[in-house]
Amino acid sequence: MATYKIDITHSSVSFKIRHLLISNVTGNFTSFDATLEKDGDDFLNAKVSFTAQTASVDTNNEQRDAHLKSADFFDAEKFPEIKFVSTGVEKDGDIYDITGDLTIKDVTKSVVLRAEYNGETVDPYGQTKIGFEGSGKINRKDFGLTWSAVTEAGSVVVGDDVKLLFDVQFVKQ
Repeated sequence: MATYKIDITHSSVSFKIRHLLISNVTGNFTSFDATLEKDGDDFLNAKVSFTAQTASVDTNNEQRDAHLKSADFFDAEKFPEIKFVSTGVEKDGDIYDITGDLTIKDVTKSVVLRAEYNGETVDPYGQTKIGFEGSGKINRKDFGLTWSAVTEAGSVVVGDDVKLLFDVQFVKQ
């Protein structure tokens, strides 16, 4: 079994959500961890575990970030982590569909993340690294993130669908 740890300095985990249904707000998590374990040449039997610290959410706006950390959204004090644990992997060329249990605010749902394998290389320090780029989509309300507001004109302030995006590099241990 080969074990890989995420290289945080060369990885990003972000999300996009509609604001006023006309544009996207993009955010990311600045504190996260992940491990990937695999046997063999591909990732069909891989096990992936991921955690993000909810208090590390960053949308480049302090007021919005404080709201996201509040009980209206992540309730970071009570629920400090978002977790993902894979339950299965399917392959189509260099694309992997990773099914797993996503937990936000103690609500766990099965989700599918689509990841493109970008390859393996050895860096100048002799470390073996692998990279993936991928995405997924969830409905925030399925995970208890139900805060909503409507403008005077009747527009919804925050959309329900959240696009999950990741560009990650792992280091073989």
